[in-house]
Amino acid sequence: MYRVWNFVTNYSLLLIFGALIALVWVNLDPESYHHFVEFELIHDFIVGHAHYSADGHLEYRSLTLHYLVNDVLMAFFFAIAAKEVWEAVILRNGSLRGKKAATPLVATLGGMVGPISVYLGLAAFLGSDVYDAVARGWAIPTATDIAFSYLIGRIVFGAGHPAVRFLLLLAIADDAAGLIILAVFYPSAELAPVWLLLSVGAAVGVFVLFNWLPRRLDAGDQLRPKSSWVRQKLSFWPYLIAACLSWYGFQESGLHPALGLLPIVPAIPHADRAFGIFSEAEQYLTDLLNHIEHMLKHPVEIILFFFGLMNAGVEFSAIAAPTWLVLAGLLIGKPAGILLLGWIAAGPMRLGLPAGMRIVDLFVIGCVAAIGFTVSLFIASVAFDGGPVQDAAKMGALFSFAAAIVAIVAGRATGVVKQEA
Repeated sequence: MYRVWNFVTNYSLLLIFGALIALVWVNLDPESYHHFVEFELIHDFIVGHAHYSADGHLEYRSLTLHYLVNDVLMAFFFAIAAKEVWEAVILRNGSLRGKKAATPLVATLGGMVGPISVYLGLAAFLGSDVYDAVARGWAIPTATDIAFSYLIGRIVFGAGHPAVRFLLLLAIADDAAGLIILAVFYPSAELAPVWLLLSVGAAVGVFVLFNWLPRRLDAGDQLRPKSSWVRQKLSFWPYLIAACLSWYGFQESGLHPALGLLPIVPAIPHADRAFGIFSEAEQYLTDLLNHIEHMLKHPVEIILFFFGLMNAGVEFSAIAAPTWLVLAGLLIGKPAGILLLGWIAAGPMRLGLPAGMRIVDLFVIGCVAAIGFTVSLFIASVAFDGGPVQDAAKMGALFSFAAAIVAIVAGRATGVVKQEA
């Protein structure tokens, strides 16, 4: 397996740094923190939070710092995640293709059904008032933070253990499901699907004009002059313009605009085979998709710092029932769901496990995957309006770091033998 240590370490450290600053700041001076987060950059703009009149008509949009980070800049983060999902599914040797991905995919389903069942089940047990208040946040504990889970997975299993690759497959599949959940269940406004035609048109147009057509014109010519000219002279600019149009289409359609770049990713020229999730080997590929990803690497690190700063500012007094429900969904539902459905896939369904993995390792993987953090925070910010319930749910996402300790203890208790690369 190719090493991804540098990639996830850089992303993780800046994100943690931003989150820690936010936690300290909001608990020392909440008024100045919230003033900073909601600072209005442009009062009346084509991009920003929608403000409606009493009769439901859009009056204006205001671009705040929070909107800029969560809805505009985070689109680049989700585009990178989508790129990895796309390559894993569509390319030759993709990690989510064929029988080798079957058991991780079934386990991923368990890692989503388990947390939802625990979250909603405990909420119903606490009474209808609690259930009604928190039910919309059912997706928060389904998330798995790829970067942090990978770091802890290496600590628990060692870089060479097959469980680490299994964990990566599960996490990327979980991200793919999370993108679908965000798009389907958490629209940012009243849906206006006709605007998605702009996104689809931008994706199809840029693919045909700057990807398919040059290759078609170069058919039979090994020098590929048309494709080379497009790549050298135009580079990523046509795709950036298409991305802006697609993002705007998502904003106007009511779907969360942070997902607005997803239709453009498959339209970009890409390699003909996958080298692994966030593989360092991809830096030596010359296709435009990998070139764009590596260009975005450092900007996205900075974006994640600001994401942590904008979203992790929760006062400790906000701890309440949603905090414990999110934690229970992650710390109980994730390991139980992954163990149960992973066992069904490996045993009764006869899909098997990678050589060197035991059934009990599925439980430890579930504990590692219970670190929700980044995507859990994001879902909490869109599932609930700002206020006590959102803050309490965010605190649960932050506390999911406790899964790291649980995973290390579970690894030792189950006799995991570390295997270094």
